[in-house]
Amino acid sequence: MFTPEVRQAEFPSLEGRIYLNTAAEGIPPQSAKEALDDYFQSKIKGMDGRDDLFKKFEECRESAAGVFGLSADEISFCTSTSEAYNLLATSIQFSEGENVIVTDLDFPAGATPWLRLPASPDVRLWEHRDGVLHLEDLETLIDEKTRLVQVSLVSFLTGYRMEWAPLQSLVRERVPEAILAVDVTQATGRVVLDCLDADCIFASSYKWLLGSHGGCVVAVPHHAKSKVTAQAGGWYNLSNAFDENRFTHAESLPGAASFAVGMPSFPAIYTLKAGMDFLNEAGIGAIARHTDQLVTHLHEGLAELGIKTMSPHQPGNSSGIVSFQSDNDETLSKALHERNIHIMHQAGRLRVSIHCFNQMSDIDAILNALQNL
Repeated sequence: MFTPEVRQAEFPSLEGRIYLNTAAEGIPPQSAKEALDDYFQSKIKGMDGRDDLFKKFEECRESAAGVFGLSADEISFCTSTSEAYNLLATSIQFSEGENVIVTDLDFPAGATPWLRLPASPDVRLWEHRDGVLHLEDLETLIDEKTRLVQVSLVSFLTGYRMEWAPLQSLVRERVPEAILAVDVTQATGRVVLDCLDADCIFASSYKWLLGSHGGCVVAVPHHAKSKVTAQAGGWYNLSNAFDENRFTHAESLPGAASFAVGMPSFPAIYTLKAGMDFLNEAGIGAIARHTDQLVTHLHEGLAELGIKTMSPHQPGNSSGIVSFQSDNDETLSKALHERNIHIMHQAGRLRVSIHCFNQMSDIDAILNALQNL
């Protein structure tokens, strides 16, 4: 993907180790470290630095627009996807008998807020079969009282990548007014997004976007602005925060802007912009083509070793995550770590995640290690 010189300059921490765990923690480029210093230089000016901070906020929106394929006014930021989903819940006034559909491949941030509401809707679980979410199973769950369908474009658990167009068509046909929400945390920065006709799109900053903790990109496309507006108190999200009527009435800005409820997390904004600038310069399409080759090689190598992945390989629709189950996951993970190969293990599962800085030699190394082990 990069020349050895660029890789060494931007990712010096990768020297002498093979890092295949971006789905847990991304490795920011050196430019993100420099961005943190820029933030500090603005912050020590006190109020005189405030203009710099908000200017960076707007520049970060432009960078995110490039990564997502949207316009800057469709973008804003929260501090985490958990915050974003809990704010999304305020935009829906549920009536008795209404329901929400989530999947068993979702991360808890997108699946659990609906269980914590004062008047919780009926939460229906769309379950995978052999690692695949089948539309015919969704058809049995969705009805005229469905208010929201929540999915992850790429599952953190298995790496399964949703076939978006058929899902979108089904939801729009069966219940056009329902909100279609998608978590792209495990996709953005690694794949070209094909879900821009969703109603809201969320992505954490510290994984594939190569930023720091404390950030989340919120995207609400223009077509959904009227039905996806967080109804939360705050100030930065309100159109009348300092008007005379502010103590009797709170009016949210529409769409994505309604999710930025307070002072932005500027350190995260600075590093996120640096990470996304790096991705935009490389090109998301080029990153996808490069990493797709590595993912295919890993799937083929695992098959030769008799290792079945938790989701089938989808040529042309792949993600950066490959997971497989093992009775001795902790032992294998430790042995790989001793060889300076870093992956994720959790509850009988091993997860390999491949990003732009990885090389074919990284995949050969883990396959050779697994064969020996």
